[in-house]
Amino acid sequence: MNARPGVFERALGADFARLHPQMQRRFGVGVDAGYGCVGRGVMSEIRRGPWWTLPFLAIGTMRNIMFPERGRNIPFQIDNFAYIDSLGRETVTFVRTMTMRPGRRRRFDATMIYSDARGRVVDYLGTHQHLAVDLDLGVTEDGGLRLTSGEQRFYEGPIAFRFPMLFSGRAQLVERFDDERGCFVIDLEVRNDVLGFLFGYRGSFECDFPDSTALPETAKPVREEVRE
Repeated sequence: MNARPGVFERALGADFARLHPQMQRRFGVGVDAGYGCVGRGVMSEIRRGPWWTLPFLAIGTMRNIMFPERGRNIPFQIDNFAYIDSLGRETVTFVRTMTMRPGRRRRFDATMIYSDARGRVVDYLGTHQHLAVDLDLGVTEDGGLRLTSGEQRFYEGPIAFRFPMLFSGRAQLVERFDDERGCFVIDLEVRNDVLGFLFGYRGSFECDFPDSTALPETAKPVREEVRE
């Protein structure tokens, strides 16, 4: 039986083959692929916007979405593992842990699914999957992956509404493999429609691909949201 394509291959379709081979391996993580991806490296720069952006970033720390610190040469780790969640959906974790200083770690937590109804990847942000974000994916000329966030929806109990972009940010992430350096390179920027630049980081990392689909408990969301 042929292996089922993973979340990103389903979203990109034929364009998945245009990714750099190392990018195909990294974003080919899936239940049927039988392996995970653990990246370790350094964020050369973590930036944030002016002082008036701090309330947005501080709120984000409550659910492991964004944080107000900034710095240079910050060690980090990203954990990508695929699993079938309690709702029967193939899900890929994107848990990024930044060691800002001894004793102070910050995390970005996200879990991604492919939505047949929306025809795209839906990114659940944070520990409780309160915020569902549509993602548009594209392949760059050098075989990298460009990810752009779109519509956002907030879910909590009976509450459900389209999250106003006035109070949120639009993210653009570009990740590629640098053949000369032999590592992955990542660049993220989050902007608010009114306030402008909110948060960003850039760095590089190398990956191990553990031959296991065992999901670390710390990578799982606290709750799972059925609505996409």
